[in-house]
Amino acid sequence: MKTCVLIPAYNEAQHIGGVIQDVRKYIPDIVVINDGSADDTEKIARENGANVISLKQNKGKGEVLKLGFDYAVANNYDAVITMDGDGQHSPGDILNLTETASRPRVGVVVGNRMCNPEGMPPVRFAINLLMSFIISLICRQNVPDTQCGYRLIKVDVLRKVRLTSSKYEIESEMIIKASRLGFKVASAPVKSVYAGQVSLINPVIDTWRFFIMLCRVLI
Repeated sequence: MKTCVLIPAYNEAQHIGGVIQDVRKYIPDIVVINDGSADDTEKIARENGANVISLKQNKGKGEVLKLGFDYAVANNYDAVITMDGDGQHSPGDILNLTETASRPRVGVVVGNRMCNPEGMPPVRFAINLLMSFIISLICRQNVPDTQCGYRLIKVDVLRKVRLTSSKYEIESEMIIKASRLGFKVASAPVKSVYAGQVSLINPVIDTWRFFIMLCRVLI
């Protein structure tokens, strides 16, 4: 598959250069969406050879991903891999994602950290279990880690799914809408590297947004 790696980035100057260098060992086409960073994220990403799309203001992960998905469709890629820019996702797991994506009918491959959640903050672990249980029931497919942003999405899915979320809930919306269109949502084991990164996820606000999105999609 012709694949690009999409990396949303907000104030990730400390990590983005190393992430790009490590990803290039597996996939050369890297697109960094600079979400209104106030530091040197854009400059460092360009210096390390990534294609960079910059927003003047911070829009949130959902808006950034939709922009990146449009880029992948417009440039005739077969698939896009999304991953964080803070070094929390191991580039070596790209191989797990692409191998799983080769199976029949698979449209989305979601990284699964739950088989080895060591280091995951307890609150996030509990919320992830709850959300994954709910979404798996709705999709009628077992997706053990629906909140993992490390995933592969085939462009056939992106051409058909209409995403409306602007924040982190977009990742759940993608799974639900893809499954409703008949695509198989598979999982692949991935590691998460917890090395002091500060999560931008607010457990209360973003869980509330999740349930609002859920009501909107179901209704």
